[in-house]
Amino acid sequence: MSERWIHTVWVGLLVALSGGLTVGFACVAPFAALGAAAAMTLPGRQALVCTISVWLANQAAGFALMSYSWTLNTIGWGVAIGVATVAGTLAAQWWLLRSEGQRSTTRIVAGFATAFAVNQAILYAAAVSVLGGVAAFAPGIIVQVLGVNVVAFIGLWGVGRLLAVASGSARRRVSASPAHFG
Repeated sequence: MSERWIHTVWVGLLVALSGGLTVGFACVAPFAALGAAAAMTLPGRQALVCTISVWLANQAAGFALMSYSWTLNTIGWGVAIGVATVAGTLAAQWWLLRSEGQRSTTRIVAGFATAFAVNQAILYAAAVSVLGGVAAFAPGIIVQVLGVNVVAFIGLWGVGRLLAVASGSARRRVSASPAHFG
């Protein structure tokens, strides 16, 4: 299997998971995990396009399948989630580029943590400054959101490994990617 084919399958899987997880988890969709996975497995621009596609799938599922209301606040939260998701992906990419000498596992965990922290910080700033909903950032809720993201990230890592094996490149690294959990 070609690397291009594997990337196409991977991006499609991330986008499909976003839509599916939106239906299952609504506002707790694991955007940090999805964005970090894209940052770690795809070249820079492709990771950003994937992340935006993940966010669009979430919004489509929310408005079309879950009947999100068409209010300014709901649309504002949608935009804030998109900005936070892209920023988390960019933060993971930044971390991965600056941690070249570290062990792969350390880079992957720290890249995910960076994506999660930036994602949540931007969402909190949106809640405090414009959109309201600061109660959603209580410690217990943040721990729940972190848990969903950790489980999703571990699952994505496993799927990434399976795709790497399926492509026959289990030992080969993607040259354009700063880190690769495949």
